[in-house]
Amino acid sequence: MNTLKLQPDELELLVSYENEEWQSLKNVKEQAAQYQAYARATLRKDRRVNIRISAKDLLDLQKRALREGIPYQTLISSVLHKYVSGVFTER
Repeated sequence: MNTLKLQPDELELLVSYENEEWQSLKNVKEQAAQYQAYARATLRKDRRVNIRISAKDLLDLQKRALREGIPYQTLISSVLHKYVSGVFTER
């Protein structure tokens, strides 16, 4: 018998799937259009901004971006865009 060796993140996905934790999206076309709009707005970069943040915050951003599979600068830009467009709000 050939045993498949999975990475920890792959194993986590498999367990999640087998536990029926996954759900189908109801409005796939609408969701795709929404994320395409986010991508267009995020990718259209015509200004440079330099900011100073703590080393810990930067490391956390880089880890989060790695989990999302995107560059950390793109994550920062996306979060800022969502905040100013009202998608993210203060608690």
